[in-house]
Amino acid sequence: MTRAARLLQLHDLLRRQRQPARGAWLADTLGVSPRTLYRDIATLREQGAAIDGDPGVGYRLRPGFWLPPLMFSADELDALLLGARWVATQADPELAAAAEQALTRIASSLPTALRLAVETSGLFVPRGAVPAPPPEPWLPLLRRAVREEGVLRLTYRDEQGQTSQRTIWPFAMAFFAQTRLIAAWCELRADIRHFRADRVLALAETGARYPVGRHTLIARWRAQHAADKS
Repeated sequence: MTRAARLLQLHDLLRRQRQPARGAWLADTLGVSPRTLYRDIATLREQGAAIDGDPGVGYRLRPGFWLPPLMFSADELDALLLGARWVATQADPELAAAAEQALTRIASSLPTALRLAVETSGLFVPRGAVPAPPPEPWLPLLRRAVREEGVLRLTYRDEQGQTSQRTIWPFAMAFFAQTRLIAAWCELRADIRHFRADRVLALAETGARYPVGRHTLIARWRAQHAADKS
């Protein structure tokens, strides 16, 4: 194992621990001496990892984002690049810009050879023969509501052209080539419903959060989907 790979493994071990991890356990898990472990801890700290602790006490990685110098396989880089380029063509401008920024941040943390591979990649995501419709202006609001478990008021026109007012708890979104789909608990129907983003006439935040966790709604959605298939 290279030192770079060992540092990544050490960071991952610390990230997964809920309680301070003893130095002896970390050293044994990594197959290194305590002295080498202490040097690796010092290196991670120098590179920006917020690691609390000392020998004999244990070590803990404080919550927060930290991206060490990265190593990816060629296939992993291809997957990241294609994913970011797909988002840039299918999502709203705000999310597309975020994908580009994330890819730039990742590339800046790569060794020179891998960074060059990203910058000169020949993998592209061309637009289809039928151009995708422009993204709906409320996609950022929808994504934020899903992320923050927010309740929304929705004015919706269905396939028959009927308009209705709904209060929904959006918990998932799907991005297809020609449309975006919202999965939400609908208070009017007291059940999970799907809404096409291009049929939304108006959307507004209520300032409230829905009373169950998003993970609970996703679990119900999956169970319902599985039951429909059986």
